[in-house]
Amino acid sequence: MRNHMTEKTAAKAAKVIPAKKPASAGLMKPVQPSKELGAIVGHDPMPRTEVISKVWDHIRKHDLQNPANKREIIADEKLKAVFGQDKATMFEMNKLLSPHLK
Repeated sequence: MRNHMTEKTAAKAAKVIPAKKPASAGLMKPVQPSKELGAIVGHDPMPRTEVISKVWDHIRKHDLQNPANKREIIADEKLKAVFGQDKATMFEMNKLLSPHLK
């Protein structure tokens, strides 16, 4: 009995598609928070996305966003230890958190 696959169909069937690496794989890699950042998010290693989420939870819980400019975060004592300054914009926050993540 003859195989009914054409050469073109056989080539498509034989083609192996490499598995794609998830785009967020680097973001899901656990990072170790510094002692200062750990006071806010906990001291156990966790994905960077979870660190950011916990920092935002802290900001909301303690009402640290400037009411006149919601993009500005007014640091409490714990955030001052992390930021190294009294306030920061939400865009600066990731840059200021990076040195506290290994």
